[in-house]
Amino acid sequence: MRSLKTVLGFVTLAAMTTLGACDQSKPALDKATADLAAVTTERDGLKTQLDATKSQMTALQGQVSELQAKLAAAAAPAAPVAVEEKKAEPAKKGGKHPVKAAEPAKAEPAAAAPAPAGAVTGTAVESRVGKKKF
Repeated sequence: MRSLKTVLGFVTLAAMTTLGACDQSKPALDKATADLAAVTTERDGLKTQLDATKSQMTALQGQVSELQAKLAAAAAPAAPVAVEEKKAEPAKKGGKHPVKAAEPAKAEPAAAAPAPAGAVTGTAVESRVGKKKF
């Protein structure tokens, strides 16, 4: 009987020691859980910022493509303008000066096209999310 009491006492002592050791690691577990929650929140914020930046980049790529197309169209040589030149008529006996041929009209530079609706002009506006400064 005595050996049974000794064994039960030893098992009880071992169980109490094990439970006591678990209580000492509880603050570390709580700290690790809080750190995990903070890192998860930061990750979600960065994912949101990345998605917004990707959509903005896609919109800007579209604008760049449109502007390059307009630039290519403006740089292409325009069709030559047919201008009829009048031949100088001989001066009449009483006339002072002969008639000069008409000069061709000078081409005027094309006016700048207005920005499309919703386009951002001027300096870019950035919004930063998060704690760190870049």
